[in-house]
Amino acid sequence: MPILPPPALLEPLLAPLTTLPSIGPRHSTLLSKISEGKRVIDLLFTLPEKLIDRRELLTVSQGHKLAHGDILTSRVRVVSVRRPQRPSQPTTLITEDDTGPLEIVFFQKNNLFLPPPGTELLVSGKVSFYRERISLSRPDHIHLWERRESFPWLEPVWPLTAGLFPSTVRRAMNVALARIPDLPEWQNPQLMTKQSWPSFREALTWVQQPTSLPHDTDPAPLLERARARLAADEVLADQLCLGLARRQAQHRPGRALKGDGTLRAQLRERFGFPPTDAQKRAMAEIAADMEKDAPMVRLLQGDVGSGKTFVAMMAMLHAVEAGTQAALMAPTEILAQQHRDTLSRLMGVPCVFLSGSVKGKARRAVLTHIAEGSAKIIIGTHALFQDGVSFANLGLAVIDEQHRFGVEQRMKLSAKGTATDLLVMTATPIPRTVQLMEWGEMGVSRLDSKPAGRQPIHTTVHDMAKMDDILAGIQRALDRGQQIFWVCPLIENSETQSAAAAEERWASLTQHFGPIVGIAHGRQDHAVRHDALDRFKDGQTRLLVATTVIEVGVDIPNATIMVIEQAERFGLAQLHQLRGRVGRGSARSFCLLLHSADTTPNGQRRLSLLRDTEDGFLIADEDFRIRGGGDLAGHRQSGLPGFRLSSDIRLSLYANMMAKDSQSELERNPDLSGDRGEALQTLLYLFDRAQPERLLVSG
Repeated sequence: MPILPPPALLEPLLAPLTTLPSIGPRHSTLLSKISEGKRVIDLLFTLPEKLIDRRELLTVSQGHKLAHGDILTSRVRVVSVRRPQRPSQPTTLITEDDTGPLEIVFFQKNNLFLPPPGTELLVSGKVSFYRERISLSRPDHIHLWERRESFPWLEPVWPLTAGLFPSTVRRAMNVALARIPDLPEWQNPQLMTKQSWPSFREALTWVQQPTSLPHDTDPAPLLERARARLAADEVLADQLCLGLARRQAQHRPGRALKGDGTLRAQLRERFGFPPTDAQKRAMAEIAADMEKDAPMVRLLQGDVGSGKTFVAMMAMLHAVEAGTQAALMAPTEILAQQHRDTLSRLMGVPCVFLSGSVKGKARRAVLTHIAEGSAKIIIGTHALFQDGVSFANLGLAVIDEQHRFGVEQRMKLSAKGTATDLLVMTATPIPRTVQLMEWGEMGVSRLDSKPAGRQPIHTTVHDMAKMDDILAGIQRALDRGQQIFWVCPLIENSETQSAAAAEERWASLTQHFGPIVGIAHGRQDHAVRHDALDRFKDGQTRLLVATTVIEVGVDIPNATIMVIEQAERFGLAQLHQLRGRVGRGSARSFCLLLHSADTTPNGQRRLSLLRDTEDGFLIADEDFRIRGGGDLAGHRQSGLPGFRLSSDIRLSLYANMMAKDSQSELERNPDLSGDRGEALQTLLYLFDRAQPERLLVSG
């Protein structure tokens, strides 16, 4: 069903932020950072992080009972003004009410606001105390009492970025709110009545401008209903887009890829052990999809060590048997090279490798093989979707660790062929709620068991204060000939600081254990880092200090111990990925989670969960509950999966409800015509879900 062009009444909301009056290019750039978009509606969807309630008027004497830093809102009158002698000094208003004096200290330019004695003010800010005197230093608000109607009794607090002030956000938000027209209602009227939801415009106005709420009512229930309505709108838009994508997929031109099974049978023989039941099921699902006329879009999800690579190789050989090419794209060169080594050894068909490090004559030769079709299997990094790469006949694109690529990158690779089948893989198991929200009923194959021979990993939790005992245990393991990973903490998402921490730990461990200690981190030159990994793989070094560069693509069977320093700094899913770097050989393996003494109770609970289970799906569900699951198929790479207005609780609450409503509407009205159909099309534009075909080619 073709989505109609956006209706004219949406133009003010879909317009760029630069169209807002008094918001110039610099401010619009800053606003787009917090809005995660450049449209006016993107700003309106930037919900406040919290709400400051200033409605309780306190006397000065009551303010003395507050703690330092608490909010005081009070009605006072000016007694005198203490003007600064120099521009660098503050202005001080000496004020009082009938219960005592209050000093108000603030900095201002040109003495613009110096009310004369006797002026009644409404002030609010954080209190401070000095020698039993109470003051407001740099108050949040100073208003004339006679203008109290415009005072922000309920003040939203939005996320900010460097150079952006709350007053700018408030001004832009108020102008944007005024642009919301009367929109047709897209929600089911029975549901609206049952939930007592406000209209879309009312909901946004209540949340972004809570002073619009009646002053004498409790705002909490009204704001909860407003946020619930907006969350339901977002979920409905997403489910409707998924439904449209499924319907388009049924009519999308494709080609059936049918193979004779010869190459796949040879791979089974070379592999040396039988596939698990889960692998057999996934391979059958993928093969059935590839043999259909419609292009395949399928997610292959499995825990660490569940055998995804074997399943992907079988799919790629299926494509080659059918006379086409297959490409596998990995997010890092380490992982891509790991795949190249494995596939070249086992596949039995011509393979080529392409990454940014392949240059000159070698690169030209690889590109020629790909373009002429002599290369049947192509493995590489993001270099595969660059403009200079032309495939002779791409039948299958496999994308590993798919959450590390954006939609555009995945679309570019899919577009390298005609009606290309797409298989995306993730070693980060996806919680069921996220799976429903991102994939609906599109193809998902789940590997929920591990191949025979994978060793369980014994996980323990230790206080960093017991470092001497830990080092003694490491020495015993080294004496037994074992190899050890030592991962240093991620510091505020800074690779530079993380590398510095790794260098410091490397120096300490080298002093303790000698030259058998290597180091690998993201700030090293590419060749130096690869040499460090190769030396560890060859056994020249026995203890490798690293950052999270080893999270994926490092397969060293002799490594049996994983030490993760300050493990409380990592997410659950990332800890589970790191732990999966060991337990790949026949020896018993261990993971030591080291934590700081000041680890929070929540952090301790997360580490205990890692200690108690190796079930990646259970861990993923808990990780989603704690911090959101990450956007596994869209632009955002953290937080809730592509949803800005929905908490995980609201996602769970509305996912099934909105899925049923959208499915019912599409069955009854597949063209989205009529009043509600056109209203739903409006909804799709507001939430940037009016291009369902993006799902079909990007996963």
